[in-house]
Amino acid sequence: MSAPDDLASAVQEESALQEKERTKPVGLGPVGWLRWFWRTLTSMRTALILLFLFALGSVPGSVYPQRGVDPARVAQYFKDNPAQAKWLDRFWLFDVFSSPWFAAIYLLLFVSLAGCVFPRALVHIKEMRRRPPAAPRNLLRLPHGETFEGRLTLEQAAAALRRRRFRVAVGDGWVAAEKGYLRETGNLLFHVALLVLLFAVGAGGLYGYRGNVLVVEGDGFSNAVAAYDRFMPGNRVTAESLEPFSFTLKDFQASYVAAGDKQGQPLDYLAKLAVQDSPTATPREVDLKVNDPLDVNGTLTYLIGHGYAPTFRVTDGKGQVAYDGPVPCLADDQATYTSECVIKVPDAQPTQLGFLARFLPTTVPAGNAWVSVFPGAANPTVQVFPFGGDLGLKSGQPQSVYQLDTTNLKPLGTMSAQPTPLNLGETKELADGAGKIQFTGVKEWISLQITYDPGREPALLAAAAAVIGLVLSLTIRRRRVWVRVKDGTVTVGGLTRTEGGGAAFAEEFAQIVTALRGGPPTGDPPTGNAAPGGRPDEE
Repeated sequence: MSAPDDLASAVQEESALQEKERTKPVGLGPVGWLRWFWRTLTSMRTALILLFLFALGSVPGSVYPQRGVDPARVAQYFKDNPAQAKWLDRFWLFDVFSSPWFAAIYLLLFVSLAGCVFPRALVHIKEMRRRPPAAPRNLLRLPHGETFEGRLTLEQAAAALRRRRFRVAVGDGWVAAEKGYLRETGNLLFHVALLVLLFAVGAGGLYGYRGNVLVVEGDGFSNAVAAYDRFMPGNRVTAESLEPFSFTLKDFQASYVAAGDKQGQPLDYLAKLAVQDSPTATPREVDLKVNDPLDVNGTLTYLIGHGYAPTFRVTDGKGQVAYDGPVPCLADDQATYTSECVIKVPDAQPTQLGFLARFLPTTVPAGNAWVSVFPGAANPTVQVFPFGGDLGLKSGQPQSVYQLDTTNLKPLGTMSAQPTPLNLGETKELADGAGKIQFTGVKEWISLQITYDPGREPALLAAAAAVIGLVLSLTIRRRRVWVRVKDGTVTVGGLTRTEGGGAAFAEEFAQIVTALRGGPPTGDPPTGNAAPGGRPDEE
């Protein structure tokens, strides 16, 4: 083979090797995959998907009972549907907001938004510091353009645009102006506010708590876990986290409309408290009202309900006082506050006693029955239904203090749907020598919700900032204007960088051209070449 043939063959082999190298797959490697994962995670598309999953993941929390809110309902669900509850519990559907999968969505959403927003913020800061771009060669090719003859100077054009709050840069024969940077600022503010809102909600869930308690007039409350009727702490809350305050309910007053078409409608609720901010603090008088909570170092106590707590003295069959005190009753009729009460006396001898009672605040006869006609305690009476037997308190099964299980109880005497009510101070003798019950007085109770949420104020500020950012991003348009002056001819061009903002900018552009035609008004500020970047945008 000749030398030319050898050279041609070598060139073909080299070309084939180069082609093979070009078509050979290139591996990303660990760094490449990490870079791809980060870019995918911090994209706006991923953030929207995670936001949708966050909302979707919250749905089971409102469909199924949650252990942190109502453990009794969760226990009942396991009792009614044991097989289904077992599978639901494997996926944390009874603890949705503390589940690993919900926490993963929450954290990924937070990281995605942070990784998306902060690079954009850096770019926006650089953009705001950069001077407006130089004028294009042909301004009349822009969406908005006009030319006219005049004696306008570059300094006059720059001054006119500055008065309209444009950032201005002056070059060789041209003036460039730009405004509307607050549109992107508002967009970034909205997303940063979402980040702060997520952080505030997370902090509240971890370090906050809330609970409910019922307090009768004359009784007190200390902010300790054992004192709550229901307590729902955050994951990081301990017994030492609670603010050490206490109070005593000295009096509760409820006022109602006394006559007319609106008779019985509530006018005002007022709870008078003696509050100690700490164990060593001097008590202070506080008037607690609806929507006017007690605030002790960020722990808020709200008045959310009230009712009656008639007082009884129960004497058993052996003549000993087995019960003496108030019994909170639940209102059966909100218009008249006719209430149902349950009294359990497990220490009575020789048999345990239980009572169902109907409390009537303002009692009037109605044929063979008695009814209440007003929610205020103008003529309080109590209808008593006594039972004797085993209350079932030793069975180990939880019982409600507002319900009486009569399975192992028998009525004491003849039962009537409308027994003669007891007035204040009157006593009812029980059948079979079981004892007696006396209606001794009337007190009132209030129900309170006590909450501590460290993220409450940051969340409020973040929500306000999000609204402001959204308004800015929707109402402000980014636009640019250029003015070129040459040989007595003034050419003005402009464009809007916001989609759909051309119609609104057309009117503004016409006003700018009119101002440039007329020249500067009297009293113009001194003019001169703008420094790079001009002054900060004020719109």
